[in-house]
Amino acid sequence: MSATRTRVTAVDTYDIRFPTSRELDGSDAMNPDPDYSAAYVVLRTDAADGLEGHGFVFTIGRGNDVQVAAIDALRPYLLGRAVEEICADPGSVSRELIGDSQLRWLGPEKGVMHMAIGAVVNAVWDLAAKRADKPLWQLLADAEPAWLVRQVDFRYIADALTPQDALGLLTRGRQGAQERRAALLERGFPGYTTSPGWLGYSDEKLTRLAKQAIADGFTQIKLKVGADLADDMRRLRAARAAVGPEVRVAIDANQRWNVDEAIAWTTALAEFSPYWIEEPTSPDDILGHATVRRAVAPVKVATGEHVQNRVVFKQLLQAGAIDVLQIDAARVGGVNENLAILLLAAKFGVPVCPHAGGVGLCELVQHLAMFDYLALSGTTQDRVIEYVDHLHEHFVTPVVMREGHYTAPTAPGFSAQMKAGSIAEYHYPDGAFWAADRARQEGRTA
Repeated sequence: MSATRTRVTAVDTYDIRFPTSRELDGSDAMNPDPDYSAAYVVLRTDAADGLEGHGFVFTIGRGNDVQVAAIDALRPYLLGRAVEEICADPGSVSRELIGDSQLRWLGPEKGVMHMAIGAVVNAVWDLAAKRADKPLWQLLADAEPAWLVRQVDFRYIADALTPQDALGLLTRGRQGAQERRAALLERGFPGYTTSPGWLGYSDEKLTRLAKQAIADGFTQIKLKVGADLADDMRRLRAARAAVGPEVRVAIDANQRWNVDEAIAWTTALAEFSPYWIEEPTSPDDILGHATVRRAVAPVKVATGEHVQNRVVFKQLLQAGAIDVLQIDAARVGGVNENLAILLLAAKFGVPVCPHAGGVGLCELVQHLAMFDYLALSGTTQDRVIEYVDHLHEHFVTPVVMREGHYTAPTAPGFSAQMKAGSIAEYHYPDGAFWAADRARQEGRTA
């Protein structure tokens, strides 16, 4: 008689929102009043040890309910699935959901439904890492190259990256991995911080936080730009005065400009030696990014947090359109697609500096960057993970920063699990915080 299999018994979703707009945390030229939010999913199982898989999609408020509804639509694909099977091959879930002809019509491989698939796929990986009793970065770094190659969908990217290419990159990437692991556990992975640079912050607050960032060990900060050139020049001047000439100062336009504007604006800010200009124009405009890159050098061009899938990343790399590739743990179709993107970056020799911040994005993407270092790129040279000091207290295993570096997580899983109390308090619209807030609003208008 065969052993009884453990099954997925429930797929629970939550609309979680935090009122960050009230302090202008996260504000930029395109998003002046974000409420950092998460469309959150839990894969519950009948495992005797109660293991669950947790995942989410980051949004900035309105529309989070739409994202939750998209995850809800995937529930029938998960219920009853054998946990052992999906954890042995998370790519099977990715392939089934991305390959579903009717779901695919809603993209294909882009937008709300693709991000929902990413949340579910990430939850499967969280469950797989917990079952293996390893943090996700270690599960990936320990995996056989051939198995990792089987996790990647090469459709539409094989003209730039073949399975044979990927196998070679991963095989070579294992050389020296043990020494790098020791270094990672001792020192961590370098980060940079955007905390001083939100557009809604005063110059005094920017200066204070920039100085604090350097005292905390960061060697790069980032400022939001793009709303007003005179303001940007004044703020960059204040930042440079605060951190000195040696610290890298990146700037981020959050897609605000047309191509000609991006060139003119970045050129005007060049006197402050910005390290990179991030998202200078539409993330879909591959040729526009290439034009900007040629025009603003030596300022680097970085993009990726809103790039929809591996195919667009492939084209950005083929066109020589970016100097820095920025993966996002929750924008594309989950870990499997990010493996493809990391492999593409390695093939083209472009450094990966992940986007983070938001709700839980730091917690997730640290694992992918650490895997890249250990098993693929083999270096942290010119590689940093974004860090924002927001909302980490709501996670069971939050990021730990030490001297400007991400400390390697040791807890099993993908670091995605939120505290039950935080879910109860910030579940929208009826969580304790939002119910009390609504009562206060009603009381003022009575």
